[in-house]
Amino acid sequence: MKFEKLNNDKIKITLSSADLEANDIDFHSFMSNSTETQSLFLSVLDKAEKDFGFSTDNYALKVETLALDNGSFILTITRSRGANDKKTLISPRKKFRVSRKVPGSISSSLIYKFNTFDDFCGFVECLSTLPVSNIDRISRTSMLYSYNGLYYLILDKVNAGSTNLKVFYSSVTEFGTYVNYSEGFVAKLHEFGTLVIKNHAIKVCEKYFL
Repeated sequence: MKFEKLNNDKIKITLSSADLEANDIDFHSFMSNSTETQSLFLSVLDKAEKDFGFSTDNYALKVETLALDNGSFILTITRSRGANDKKTLISPRKKFRVSRKVPGSISSSLIYKFNTFDDFCGFVECLSTLPVSNIDRISRTSMLYSYNGLYYLILDKVNAGSTNLKVFYSSVTEFGTYVNYSEGFVAKLHEFGTLVIKNHAIKVCEKYFL
């Protein structure tokens, strides 16, 4: 966790995937308004005040989050209050506004990058040892591409209600890296990459390569 005070009313915090894991938070829960995420935000505010004198009492807060390609997140916290209207002041322990800067389709389409095919197989093997079933059904389609010596798993139409998502997110960070989803990059993979597994990538890998 890295803190950088930008000015008197704005501070930037970088959270690594290890920071999220230490707080039992995966990518999906972080990008939603989960109880665990709210608790993490409050602990970050406490540390900002204790270590950097960035008090948030009696301020309205705006929290912006930005997902990075390496799986980390940047939080930019801005505090403000009206000089003449004390009724607008709120307690950060009760309410603050969070803006998440990610593509609109991020909840339904995901991409993960693996350095080698063995890394992808290692991920699938890890999943196979866990007490879950039908994890391949977390998305309607899943394809594996090879491009520039790397391997990309594309998940499309992710089932946000799947009980296996938490297992998937917590496991994949050990073997692969989250990549910001964009239609342009997917088109590049389709045109210039090599399609390794057409669909049901996890299921096919487990059946034929493990």
